[in-house]
Amino acid sequence: MTCIKDKRNFSALMRDTNSPFLPATGQDEKPVEVGFVLQQHFSMTAFTAAVDTLVTANLVRTTPLFQYQTYAAETSPVMSDLGIEIAAQGTLNAFDNKPLPDLLIICGGYRCSTQHHPELTRILKQADSKNLLIGGLWNGAIALAHAGLLDQLSCALHPDNHAYMREQFPKVRVSEQVIVSEGNRLTSAGPVSAMGMMLQLIGQLRGKDVTRAIREILSCDQISENSTIRISQPGDNPCLPQNLRDIMELMAANIEEPISVDELAVCIDISRRQIERLFQNHLDTSPGRYYLELRITHARRLLLQSNESITNIALASGFVSTSHFSNCYKDYFGVSPSHAREQAKILAFDAPEKKEEADKEGTAKSLVS
Repeated sequence: MTCIKDKRNFSALMRDTNSPFLPATGQDEKPVEVGFVLQQHFSMTAFTAAVDTLVTANLVRTTPLFQYQTYAAETSPVMSDLGIEIAAQGTLNAFDNKPLPDLLIICGGYRCSTQHHPELTRILKQADSKNLLIGGLWNGAIALAHAGLLDQLSCALHPDNHAYMREQFPKVRVSEQVIVSEGNRLTSAGPVSAMGMMLQLIGQLRGKDVTRAIREILSCDQISENSTIRISQPGDNPCLPQNLRDIMELMAANIEEPISVDELAVCIDISRRQIERLFQNHLDTSPGRYYLELRITHARRLLLQSNESITNIALASGFVSTSHFSNCYKDYFGVSPSHAREQAKILAFDAPEKKEEADKEGTAKSLVS
């Protein structure tokens, strides 16, 4: 199996898996500013699901895509529904002296008050006047309704609050959906849908490639239809033909000693040409290229997560020599295996601001090595 020198880009499926480790492309974009307004007894799970999605978005790109801050609806620290206090980074009056964020999300919860909050209404109307994105988690949509920002619009909120919303705000259309995005309003009904809402938003703002890469990290333990939990694998996609999924599983099970395409054809009882058509039609790549990318990905994980020598990692990933492995690794990731490991150590033990320095150092070394 040869390494094609001019193939620096991963095919679509493996690009999502490796995106956090690929060289930066294009110009840096200004991070989207997100402000979370924490109400007393807000849902900690819904809040952390939303924040985790943003943090993971930053991990799948070499430059930050989002920045977030927390604001107390009343006083800080704010008590969550778990009895854990969160020290907010500011209160609502902070917006008297600073611009509003690009996206303002009201974090509700099962025991959050449904009463009108005049100061919050003022801030929400100010955000609306600037045509900013406004969202609500759990029953955060109630605050938007009090501000008149959901009139003639649909919203999602926790089922426990449906009756109240319909009774108090007849102009608001209460949806049975767990996520609603309408205009500049985004609302979700609970913890799981909070993550879904943020993924939908990120897809709109940063593109589907970023969303797919986030799902690759956060959706590894989704419960299947029969309620059993299994770590997801590349070949688990039910939209792919069974023959192709079987081949992908065989490849994943034979990393150290790769199987030739002809041997795979015998195992699956189809022709080599059929295998090539399956990969081209459904994955837009060739079986050889996919197999190489699968092995490179396996090697990258060992390289950055273990202390094994580069020689042993090359052998464990099915490469015939260390030089062959190093050349292929550099073709895909832009740096040699040794430099990639150095960068990982810098990021693990030094302050976050060293990341940019590590990236520049790695790029410089890759140009001269």
